[in-house]
Amino acid sequence: MILHDIETSSRCEMETLQLERLCQTVKRVYENVPFYRKKLTELRVEPEQIRSLEDVRKLPFTTKKDLRDNYPFGLLAVDLKACVRVHASSGTSGKPTVVAYTKNDINNWANIVARAIAIAGGEPGNVLHNAYGYGLFTGGLGLHYGSERLGMVTVPVSGGNTDRQVMLIEDFQPDVICGTPSYVLNIAERMKELGKDPRRTSLKYGIFGAEPWSEEMRRTLEQELAIKACDIYGLSEVIGPGVAIECHEAQNGLHIAEDHFFVEVINPHTLEPVADGEEGELVFTSLTKEAFPVIRYRTGDIASITREPCKCGRTTTRMSRVKGRVDDMLIVRGVNVFPSEIEHCLLTVSELAPHYQVHLFRKGTLDVVELQVEVNERFYQEIGGNLNDERIGLLEKRVHHLLKNYCLVSIDVKVHAPKALPRSEGKAIRVVDYRKEKATL
Repeated sequence: MILHDIETSSRCEMETLQLERLCQTVKRVYENVPFYRKKLTELRVEPEQIRSLEDVRKLPFTTKKDLRDNYPFGLLAVDLKACVRVHASSGTSGKPTVVAYTKNDINNWANIVARAIAIAGGEPGNVLHNAYGYGLFTGGLGLHYGSERLGMVTVPVSGGNTDRQVMLIEDFQPDVICGTPSYVLNIAERMKELGKDPRRTSLKYGIFGAEPWSEEMRRTLEQELAIKACDIYGLSEVIGPGVAIECHEAQNGLHIAEDHFFVEVINPHTLEPVADGEEGELVFTSLTKEAFPVIRYRTGDIASITREPCKCGRTTTRMSRVKGRVDDMLIVRGVNVFPSEIEHCLLTVSELAPHYQVHLFRKGTLDVVELQVEVNERFYQEIGGNLNDERIGLLEKRVHHLLKNYCLVSIDVKVHAPKALPRSEGKAIRVVDYRKEKATL
């Protein structure tokens, strides 16, 4: 279902609208945000000099550090009294990044997410089970407002209390489920423990995001729950969920809401643009935000873009699934490895469960990477619950060689019993870094 003509507009029509809105945004931040006015003045750039979309390269980048340095409201383009809501990141690595919204921002966001849900297969009158966390995190309320705007029956479950999630899915008969892929997989796992078949629910579509996940994870979710699994992308600094989403017809790239966000892909080291189809760091400029416009925000997410029309009929630029984050990339003996590449390998091994963690240690002057994995219940029963069985050692060697061939790195593998690794009710913690602690190896 295509909600808006803009989704099928010509490239010329889209770029004309983008340029008009880009000029308005640059003028807004120049006049109302001292941080941007100072940056633009230093670069000797005035709003009138932005005459084409290529001129966006004259503008300064914005980073997460800039947001934290201006905590909490230093980057607002309106008086705080004109805002109706504030969201913030978790702040696990320092001060949280704070974003704000005017009434019009909230209205635009609801429309953007409504469009996204429709792209993923949702329809008015459907029931949507929202297992994203509510509160300062943008996921829960972002999907909630979009679902209501589309005319869906919205179940605001939030994250956690997995048994209750299972009960409500069984009783409310939702058509769509939203959440992080790792947590929804936990829900399916709990259904099995309770003697219920996750493939026999009313669910038809899943909208998953907030953490990188692989094609193998998609297949696992679709097999476990008998649904179509679509990837949604967004981040609070840009607006929240809804910046881009996969269509359920093709599931081949995420359609960007280009009338609201201008995308670039850059080499994260040289900061120069890369060609369409080439991987790099995603950079977004907001085009319609009033309270918290951002100019060339460096997301840290690695992906590529294509402007080829999609078989669903939409003409909007699509981004690839996020491969990983610049700051999550592991460098193992000089080789770059993303957790999603490790996940890709693990989910091809039939004896393993789809749960893992990468542990980083320091041994002397060397970094040591150890992959913690779980066997699934079927294989665990097959070996009689004995992790000393010789087949465990063979399994560890097989996974080690698989990673060496695919990721080109040598990673130690440690196999655990089912459910030995921690589960998350939100974003999965895939990398645990012990290198700042005293080494115990």
